[in-house]
Amino acid sequence: MKSFGASKEFIFGDELAWETVGEGLKRKIMGYDDKIMLVKVDFQVGAIGTLHEHHHSQVTYVESGSFDFTIGDATKTVKGGDTVYIPPHVLHGAFCTEAGVLIDVFSPMREDFMQ
Repeated sequence: MKSFGASKEFIFGDELAWETVGEGLKRKIMGYDDKIMLVKVDFQVGAIGTLHEHHHSQVTYVESGSFDFTIGDATKTVKGGDTVYIPPHVLHGAFCTEAGVLIDVFSPMREDFMQ
């Protein structure tokens, strides 16, 4: 695995540009090293986090909004204040029903986000 080093120690969200990653979807990589990464993802109503899987463990905190979140065979509605855990290699995705923000934590870091 390629090493990307580490982010700065202090990261000010207002100084980071949003990266558009899909229809109604944008993100900011908020901090990382080779073992962990935190990403802020902004969803507009109707935006889809397409079903996918990866080798990373993932914990997602719902900062705001409402989402129909699928993990494996289960789909549940989560809203601001809720959290989901996604084990490695489990198919998952989200559909935004009320505009909001997800805070994703990955271990190890998502190398593919650094391209």
